[in-house]
Amino acid sequence: MTLNVRHRSQALPCPEEAARQVPFYRPDIGDAEIAAVVETLRSGWLTIGPRTQEFERRFAAFVGAPHAVAVNSCTAALHLALNCLGIQSGDEVITSTLTFTATGATVLHAGGQLVLADVTPDTLNLNPEDVERRITSRTKAIVAVHFAGHPAPMDALMQLARAHNLFLVEDAAHALPAAYDGRKIGSIGDLTAFSFYATKNLCTGEGGMLTTAREEWAEVLRTRRLHGMSRDAWRRYSNEGQWRYDVAYPGFKYNMTDINAALGLVQLERLPALHRRRCELADLYSRLLADVEEVELPPTRQNVEHAWHLYVIRLRREMLRIHRDAVMEELRRAGIGTQVHFIPLHMHSYYRQALGVSPAEFPVASDAAERIISLPLYTVMSDEDVAYVCDQLRRIVRAHRR
Repeated sequence: MTLNVRHRSQALPCPEEAARQVPFYRPDIGDAEIAAVVETLRSGWLTIGPRTQEFERRFAAFVGAPHAVAVNSCTAALHLALNCLGIQSGDEVITSTLTFTATGATVLHAGGQLVLADVTPDTLNLNPEDVERRITSRTKAIVAVHFAGHPAPMDALMQLARAHNLFLVEDAAHALPAAYDGRKIGSIGDLTAFSFYATKNLCTGEGGMLTTAREEWAEVLRTRRLHGMSRDAWRRYSNEGQWRYDVAYPGFKYNMTDINAALGLVQLERLPALHRRRCELADLYSRLLADVEEVELPPTRQNVEHAWHLYVIRLRREMLRIHRDAVMEELRRAGIGTQVHFIPLHMHSYYRQALGVSPAEFPVASDAAERIISLPLYTVMSDEDVAYVCDQLRRIVRAHRR
């Protein structure tokens, strides 16, 4: 597809009223998704059942994993993964500080000791060298976060995991359909957690998935996602089911519903086209912002396929007389929605106090936290929307140059 949008070379005046509205996110839900949900509602079966099972099968095939287990969020997936691995009191789990709170909180929910590590300066993914420095005799697992959809350095992290006999879990909330060295994310680590939240590349409203190559883990996950019962609702209440079940473990209420799965099946079929559009938009951003020297653009390493869940820029503070927060406010006044992904965990009051950490321990993440802005990126954006965002960002930074 040829994109013919050109940016204006002159700085634009800030409009009294925004000339265009570009929210941070809009879902891409079409008639096919609506029809699939309506069909499910009319089927008489709403909770976990045949559509969830079909979604699991198709998702596993898509990412190249032998097993996929559908749940109601990526948070649930992360918690189940650590629970399945037997993480308990005294066990240390190392993860990135530049992530959403769920990544850290689920370690604590599982009973483990959270250990934060810094990120690499280029992709803002987990830094293997910093991870290695933090490994002790109590370390049991590493949770690799694929920041913004760019895969973490999996070769180095897998080598660390093997060398120290650790589990490697992937937080792939941003990383569908990313790939590392030709392998889809979801087919590499011991367990991989995906998100289907409303803003994600594949959307089921709320939802998540776990993938693994180990059949025994998949069976544990399927049982524990629904109270630890040996039979789920479909295997108890359908014509082929039996009422009797056993509880061998006090599980959780983490199952996906067939309503969510119906959405997921259609979105999964559309995912390659949705991903192509995200790549086009990300490329357009990079081309239109290439001449804005006050802005550092997101890189892509050669051995990866980026999922482009987020387009995260970094402001060069030494070139500006304005703070990142003020830039975001001016963009808001121009009708443009932005976000910060993320406030690092070590900067939140709970983690700072509970872990006894400070920004100086994580210099790369701490620096990024003051400079990053996530620009709008979603498949129903037009090329003109991207051009407007770039024009307004250019106007703002040029008006506040040092």
